[in-house]
Amino acid sequence: MSPIRQQDDEEFTRSPSHFTDRITADGSSPWPVEPGRYRLVVSRACPWASRGLIVRRLLGLEDAISVGIVDPIQDERSWRFTLDPGDRDPVLGIRFLSEAYEKAEPGYDGGVSVPAIVDVPSGRLVTNDYQRITLDLSTEWTAHHRPGAPDLYPERLRDEIDAVNAEVFRDVNNGVYMAGFSRDQEGYEGHVRRLFERLDALSERLATRRYLVGDTITEADIRLFVTLVRFDAVYHGHFKCNRSKLTELPVLWAYARDLFQTPGFGDTVDFDHIKRHYYYVHHEINPTRIVAVGPDPRGWLTPHGREELGGRPFGDGTPPGPVPAAERVPGLS
Repeated sequence: MSPIRQQDDEEFTRSPSHFTDRITADGSSPWPVEPGRYRLVVSRACPWASRGLIVRRLLGLEDAISVGIVDPIQDERSWRFTLDPGDRDPVLGIRFLSEAYEKAEPGYDGGVSVPAIVDVPSGRLVTNDYQRITLDLSTEWTAHHRPGAPDLYPERLRDEIDAVNAEVFRDVNNGVYMAGFSRDQEGYEGHVRRLFERLDALSERLATRRYLVGDTITEADIRLFVTLVRFDAVYHGHFKCNRSKLTELPVLWAYARDLFQTPGFGDTVDFDHIKRHYYYVHHEINPTRIVAVGPDPRGWLTPHGREELGGRPFGDGTPPGPVPAAERVPGLS
């Protein structure tokens, strides 16, 4: 999650990424593309981090970039590696992600967010620029993509992808937070209205096409999916985005199920982590910290019928192989 800034009388504001170095293939940055050198640290609860998990898997970068999974519940010292033996990341040797931030900028006292890419030899954070990380995985790491990896950010479609992403970020990805953290009725209702106006527009766009841009999966689909997959589990109730459930929006529900059942999407989703994080960490919204028991996740595996619209999920490429044993998510399979 990217840090949140909010005073009692202020509207929700998402803090910009503080560390924006890039890992490049052409030597234009201090951080060269080098397989085995970097570790992607994520929370499976976080939609911004989930983008990185999906892209890494679709492109087959598991052997080139290792992954560390943090506990879905932070404490005052930031994201914790309490899912690992000894409560330490087995590669970085740290207990808290904030330690990598401190190595990058001694005395740093800002927000600690995921996704984060850490330089393993030095233990320093390289970037927490969630808007750029997945684009660079697609464009800078091409020499290490798996055979048959899809082109998730095709050059000829980038302007359209960027335009769709900007609307989805403003009204959907960030829009659910704007609604959930609203401080007054008028502001809340305005954010919910804009959210569902965008969802209705996306439904119309996707009624006759399988994917958002072109006829294959792109970065745009990944960015929308990570919000849709969390919608009924947390945003509908916890953030009061309750004009409709996702399951009541036929086009988007079918579209989201289509992606969920595509290798690389649903096999990275952990509904337990998602619900425990939102319901527990946002104590100002849910002071009891009671975690909702529903909805039943088995609906994600029901037929969607989107194949009738055509499209080629991976273009001229192929699906990714099985999930590495160490990265399998308990639950749906």
